[in-house]
Amino acid sequence: MNLDALRQFFEDGIPFNRVLGFKVDALDHGSCITRVPFKPELIGDVTRPAVHGGVLSTMADAAGGLAVMANLDVLAGVSTIDLRVDYLRPAGRADLLCLAETIRVGNRVGVTKMRIYQEEGDVTIAECRGVYNIRRLDQTRRPNSKDHT
Repeated sequence: MNLDALRQFFEDGIPFNRVLGFKVDALDHGSCITRVPFKPELIGDVTRPAVHGGVLSTMADAAGGLAVMANLDVLAGVSTIDLRVDYLRPAGRADLLCLAETIRVGNRVGVTKMRIYQEEGDVTIAECRGVYNIRRLDQTRRPNSKDHT
């Protein structure tokens, strides 16, 4: 897998990632560190103020999928099967980082663990797990029992 092309696709090719301002700080085979720069529009709880939990879950999901894609030798579509986010503390007014590491990858499923944190003080904001469906784009589609064609 061409990691430079994957980085560019992640940052520029996915419109929602552009809206959030996702950046890839590090990318290797099976792991990545992504960043969402802080901006006031990400605040969800103005009484604290704290970053919206949806930003955290989106960040974990996207970074986990990227780590799985970076672990594959062939081009593949990756979609989320399951995502668990354990919120540990509110995210303050600083950039968010997410370290995503592939735990295992099979023919059709990849599993990752993610840690969302803020650099200042290395404070963990959330711990996450993701399970992803892998659809290898180099394989021909095989009909399943639900197909009636």
